[in-house]
Amino acid sequence: MKKEILKGQIRSSINKELSDLVIKNITVVDVFQNDTFICDVAIRDGYIVGLGEYDGKEIIDGTGKYICPGLIDGHAHIESSLTTPNEYYKAAVKHGITSMVTDPHEIANVLGAKGIELMMELSNDLPLDYYFMLSSCVPATGFESSGAVLESEDLLPLYEKDNVLGLAEVMNSPAVFNCEDSMINKICDARERNLVIDGHGAGFNEYMINAYTTAGITTDHECHNAKEVIERLRRGMYVLIREGTVAKNLKELIKATSISNSRRVCLCTDDKHIDDLIKNGSIDHSIRMAIEYGLKPETAIQMATLNTAECYKIKNKGAIAPGYIADFLILSDLNNFLIDMVYKNGKVVLKDNKIVWDLKNKTYNFDEYNSVKLPYLDLKSFSIDLKNKNYINVIGLIPNKLESNHLKINKSELTNKEKFESDITKDLLKIAVIERHKGNGNIGLGIINGLKIQKGAIATTIAHDSHNMIVAGCNDEDILFATKELEKIGGGIIVAHNNKVLASIQLEIGGLITKRSSEDVVRDLNNLHKAVEKIAPDIDFNPFLTLSFLSLPVIPNLKITDKGLFDVKEFKFIDVAQ
Repeated sequence: MKKEILKGQIRSSINKELSDLVIKNITVVDVFQNDTFICDVAIRDGYIVGLGEYDGKEIIDGTGKYICPGLIDGHAHIESSLTTPNEYYKAAVKHGITSMVTDPHEIANVLGAKGIELMMELSNDLPLDYYFMLSSCVPATGFESSGAVLESEDLLPLYEKDNVLGLAEVMNSPAVFNCEDSMINKICDARERNLVIDGHGAGFNEYMINAYTTAGITTDHECHNAKEVIERLRRGMYVLIREGTVAKNLKELIKATSISNSRRVCLCTDDKHIDDLIKNGSIDHSIRMAIEYGLKPETAIQMATLNTAECYKIKNKGAIAPGYIADFLILSDLNNFLIDMVYKNGKVVLKDNKIVWDLKNKTYNFDEYNSVKLPYLDLKSFSIDLKNKNYINVIGLIPNKLESNHLKINKSELTNKEKFESDITKDLLKIAVIERHKGNGNIGLGIINGLKIQKGAIATTIAHDSHNMIVAGCNDEDILFATKELEKIGGGIIVAHNNKVLASIQLEIGGLITKRSSEDVVRDLNNLHKAVEKIAPDIDFNPFLTLSFLSLPVIPNLKITDKGLFDVKEFKFIDVAQ
């Protein structure tokens, strides 16, 4: 900060000079003490400079309203929205988000460091601050084929960026426990810079948590019950309570949260489709849920602001207090968290639910980011032999959860004893993951239960975390057709039946996101959901995100990658039929 600016702010703070903006007689949400009080809030040069009685060049009457810090999403993958950062912010700001801690590991798994740099470039000059954690696990494990590999030396130049906060979620826990140099080097690089390291402790016991905290990993967003929250808090970790499109953990985890331990709890979305964000909200939705389940509004807001800023060492953010950046919300109703206006750096960016911001239009060439290269495929590519086998290993879907069950079904229950065929009466469908980055020819085959589709097939190039093509369907013909049509459009999501595309969305940037507007994306997603209603009338969950997480071999219990069926508990591949 320039000296003259600081002098002016000090003079305004003691009423020797007018502030730029004064909000009179407004109720301040005090995130330091979980309370509220009424006063004037003075702002100059983008910073809050005083709480008390003030005059300003611009005065707003805040009587009967509330002011709270701008919300900070503690952990998010923008790619999951299917839009670019310079499109995502338009929806996020409407829900009070002024800062986000993002992990671009989805696009990093496809495009490497080039993908991270693209997301950073698309995040510039917006009324929302995007902070970046550098992807630690590209690929997430050695049990899948990704489009890129990022070693510690590949990340070093990115640490020089001003908006980089640390090392993103460490998902490859065996690499930590076995002290593999490739992972330890990344952890040490972050620690040497006094940066934050995110965890990914799905299914961890207490000794695993001990190992992570010993390594300097300080956050986890993978808790699934109250006991796990307490175990991490006792070891000094920050727990990020997640409420996304698929993973919805707040209702269960909020039971462990109270005013006694709330300072180590943050809120995050992790993965949100843009239509879900627009319709249901972001961190604001989590705040309303937390209040509904009994938390004080001030505490819920604290978990979405000050806690996150302190967790990630974001300076001068997260509170309504002198010296803090003037990112704030004006609320008309505290208990229902109704947002009237959003301010960024002391300037209004949202009023009457409309973005008030002069965004400079920039043009980008995304042609070099296309990445869908399938091997030769025919009906034989999806054959699962049952000869001399006794039972099949089946992935059991759990709606609205990232976890899956490991089911074992006797072959005698199947109609065809020679080769597996999808059986909609038993909700047993074929699933395949096809390597789509380097053309190595890998095809992992499996069987799933719980997808509920009665005909046709669903395919997508969003398949966490290596993002190969994943497809599930009621017959091999539809599966084959869906994969080839998806390749033609350069990646995305598709619903097909009888050699016909019922609906699709094109995601031409790395097969993950599109340069098109949110409105276009929402329209295409609506068409996809309507198509799903035709082939799966009884479905009551998002099949696209559910399908996309079945290829993540770090979340229990049974998953599938391009290399085959993977038992996460045993951390090894197993045969589909045994």
